[in-house]
Amino acid sequence: MTVKGSNIVRAAITQTTWTGDKDSMLDKHEQFARDAAKEGAQIISFQELFYGPYFGITEDKKYYAYAEPSDGPIVQRFAKLAKELNMVMILPIYEEEMPGLYYNTAVIVDSDGTVLGQYRKHHIPHLDRFWEKFYFR
Repeated sequence: MTVKGSNIVRAAITQTTWTGDKDSMLDKHEQFARDAAKEGAQIISFQELFYGPYFGITEDKKYYAYAEPSDGPIVQRFAKLAKELNMVMILPIYEEEMPGLYYNTAVIVDSDGTVLGQYRKHHIPHLDRFWEKFYFR
């Protein structure tokens, strides 16, 4: 319950398993946002690379297909939803800035649907069994 005039912000976060396809992951996260809004959340943060599998444990070029521009269809879809739900959204995507240049990026969308900004993960792990530098700059 939010007390009138208070500085309390109700937030939601997601963590879920890979369903096997991008479209169902997008639908699943849209429903997470709708459910969170019904529960009074004002901001939601989706899990890292929320619409795809975690691929940092392998080196396979097929995962480049999950990348898109930071103003691409996924961000546009969820920006529209953010406006509809009057909710701030943090959208961690696999960004392709230009051909061959990829980032692990969080796009922040305001409750009016405008993009407030983005953050690119800078400290990319490249350890035994974690080859994220294969995918991210």
